[in-house]
Amino acid sequence: MCLGIPGRIVEVVDAAEHLAKVEIDGVRRMISVRLLQKDPPGEGDWVLVHVGFAMARIDEEEARLTLQAVERLGETYRDELAAYDSTSIV
Repeated sequence: MCLGIPGRIVEVVDAAEHLAKVEIDGVRRMISVRLLQKDPPGEGDWVLVHVGFAMARIDEEEARLTLQAVERLGETYRDELAAYDSTSIV
């Protein structure tokens, strides 16, 4: 199962190439924010991450509620987080 997981942008690595570093449950990864280029997110913003891409910008409350919901999935969430930690777009 592939999940969209909320992540907080901790650094805009390359604005021209639409790359940012996000943190999800203590794991930091480079992602593409190209799909949000009309209104690019910045440091501290929350985004919904799926397969290395920020799919949507979300607010902190929505991120918190979504994280609570996906954490209840148990092993599925841990598998998704492990896959997220082991792959990279760059």
